[in-house]
Amino acid sequence: MNWGRLLSDLGIGTRVVVRYRIESGFTDALGVLVTVDDLSCIVQTRRGPVTIALPAVVAAKAVPPPPVPRPRRLPEPR
Repeated sequence: MNWGRLLSDLGIGTRVVVRYRIESGFTDALGVLVTVDDLSCIVQTRRGPVTIALPAVVAAKAVPPPPVPRPRRLPEPR
């Protein structure tokens, strides 16, 4: 699979999840696709940007936006 092509086709600014190999197995990066080139992609996650080498990618797809946070409930008066 050409993950670089797939990610490019999804488009910069798309919210994505990318599964990739690390030394101890696999991990995911969930966030906004910042850039893609022939060697790597960058996903802006909650914890900061993650650079992923394309040969390490095993799966990738677009995901919907995060759910809207629910309002906090106030304690009921006694």
